[in-house]
Amino acid sequence: MGGGAAMVAPLKFAVVTEKTVFATPEASVGLHTDCSFSYIHSRLPGYLGEYLALTGARLNAKEMIAAGLATHFVHSEKLEDLEKQLLNLNTGDESAVRAVIEEFSTDVQLDQESILNKLSTIDKCFSAETVEEILKALDSEVSVDGNQWIAPVLKSMRRSSPTGLKITLRSVREGRKQSLQECLKKEFGLTMNILRSVITGDVYEGIRALSIDKDNAPKWSPATVEEVKNEDIDRVFEPFTSGHELQVPSDDSNRWSGKHEHTVYAKSSQ
Repeated sequence: MGGGAAMVAPLKFAVVTEKTVFATPEASVGLHTDCSFSYIHSRLPGYLGEYLALTGARLNAKEMIAAGLATHFVHSEKLEDLEKQLLNLNTGDESAVRAVIEEFSTDVQLDQESILNKLSTIDKCFSAETVEEILKALDSEVSVDGNQWIAPVLKSMRRSSPTGLKITLRSVREGRKQSLQECLKKEFGLTMNILRSVITGDVYEGIRALSIDKDNAPKWSPATVEEVKNEDIDRVFEPFTSGHELQVPSDDSNRWSGKHEHTVYAKSSQ
């Protein structure tokens, strides 16, 4: 969930089980989908990314595979045996690793009620330009036969931070035209400005209401999406100077090789 999911989505091999749950609920507490998710969400099928980012909706393992967020489904009782087989390989050869995982993996199909079977309606609603227009589009679709799933979506969005929703939508939309490096720098700036309460302290109110006091009654400021000013959102997106922005390595020489003995931890213990 949240930032932790960003450690799974980009992997060459991402194994999920019947117990796996995926979600990016940051907007609900006044934050935004960070840790590269403005890049990941914007590259999902259609406008599924906007839907996941703005609603915090959960996907199961089958849906993750269908959306391209995971690669293999393995039943949880087989994980220990899979791990042993991978360790016994003693190689990082891609084809060898894939062959072992495929020994344990199972082909899966979406459940009939899966939200991914609603992509045409999701695209119709979440392709709208603004949060207000997305909510209006959902309102117009909720009474259509077969669209009962929209009512809880509307409820979820309307109890989320209005500012968080607007920041999140803009970030994902910008991500469609940005590189991974640009997304990471932008997201770092957004997080810093949100934590500094540049325009609102919603993130602290959201954490209080949902995680600390757990009264589930946050008092957002502003209280509605209509009251959130575009010029305030612009302030949150103001880029940092080069000396203060996130420093993202631009070449492979800075990448970790994947071996513990090459890390600073190993060197410090010698």
